[in-house]
Amino acid sequence: MPILHSDYKPPVLLKNGFVSTVYSGLIRKVKGVEQERERIILSDGDFLDLDWSYAETKTDKLIIVLHGLEGNAQRPYMTGVAKLCNTNAIDAVCVNFRGCSGEDNLKFYSYHSGATKDLDEIIQHILKTKSYSQIFFHGVSLGGNIVLKYLGEREELVPEIKAGVAVSVPCYLQGSAEELHTFKNILFHDRFKRHLLNKLKVKQLRYSEELNDAVLQSIKTLSDFDDVYTSRAHGFKDAVDYYEQCSSLQFLKGIKVPTLIINALNDSFLSPECYPVKDAKENPNIYLEMPKHGGHVGFCLRNGFYYNEKRTLEFIQGLD
Repeated sequence: MPILHSDYKPPVLLKNGFVSTVYSGLIRKVKGVEQERERIILSDGDFLDLDWSYAETKTDKLIIVLHGLEGNAQRPYMTGVAKLCNTNAIDAVCVNFRGCSGEDNLKFYSYHSGATKDLDEIIQHILKTKSYSQIFFHGVSLGGNIVLKYLGEREELVPEIKAGVAVSVPCYLQGSAEELHTFKNILFHDRFKRHLLNKLKVKQLRYSEELNDAVLQSIKTLSDFDDVYTSRAHGFKDAVDYYEQCSSLQFLKGIKVPTLIINALNDSFLSPECYPVKDAKENPNIYLEMPKHGGHVGFCLRNGFYYNEKRTLEFIQGLD
């Protein structure tokens, strides 16, 4: 599809990408979302926690919401889209990836940017236990990469899956990793690294040999984390191999359902490759919107809901 024009205009004080990113991550609050937790057991014996919120009336529509690196189902960018959809006759299930619901998962491995097998198990569980005829995706950052990879890597999707939305998505992982290691992103880099290392320290209690002190001390950067833990725990040769195999960019040509990508041009986490203009022009199912402002998941508006959340609802409703 042609590249979409974006009419997003942020409040003046939030035009700066860094400011909008920090405000949205640390200050924004979303109230009024009542979630019910469901724990599902995966095929390998591990578990995932799903947090459900419902429309006021019975509906056959469901949106599956996936969070970013070290996020969870209670982050405002998750509950914001869930609340908006709930008020428009769409149920929502906000997924907590392995180890992200406040309790360490059972296995040595956890989650990563290309973990589409877990998403497939979630979908199969929903199809077996619920009666939705229309299922949509809303993935943010890492979760957006999983959505795009899932939609593009499969020859066929179950007919209930109707569309996907990916927001602030690092669809070229190597490039985004390099951006996160630049000076402009040092505060974000160090925050992510600290959270990830704290997770490994908890996991070290059960896996003391694989995660001994020397291993943890060798992790100085996020790339080190992916080299030392992510890649080895999940069967990749190293960080580069992990980035190469899991980047959704290579799967965009295989997407067969309407899919909206919203990546702000002032998102400091994204490299030039994360704006897939060529793929959007060649695949009629891909809609690419590149607002001038928005930072990383920072599409602030004055009335509570965010621009990307409203665009998600408009996109879903436009399919009818």
